[in-house]
Amino acid sequence: MDGDSYSGLGNGAQMDGKVAQAFQKSFVQVQNILDRNRLLINEINKNHESKLPDNLNRNVGLIRELNSNIRHVVELYADLSAAFARSVQASSSSPSAEADSIGTSRKRVRD
Repeated sequence: MDGDSYSGLGNGAQMDGKVAQAFQKSFVQVQNILDRNRLLINEINKNHESKLPDNLNRNVGLIRELNSNIRHVVELYADLSAAFARSVQASSSSPSAEADSIGTSRKRVRD
């Protein structure tokens, strides 16, 4: 592996370092959201087990946040999939241009 490309795709394909860095950033975003979801689920479960009206009411907002987070993860994975397909397709011509398109195919970003 040289300094500018990543060949860990298994089939000998080369991935520009900028593209790999963009993929890594997206995967970190996904992991952060999944970590937050784990905390939300734990809190939702505790509130449910308590059966206290205030806690059950709080779960409504927590579940909405959880659903929003899940939608965001789906969007990130869709973007990653499309960007990966483009980078593989463009690997013979200009794979570094693909790094700029990762995460930018959707204009809204939630963090």
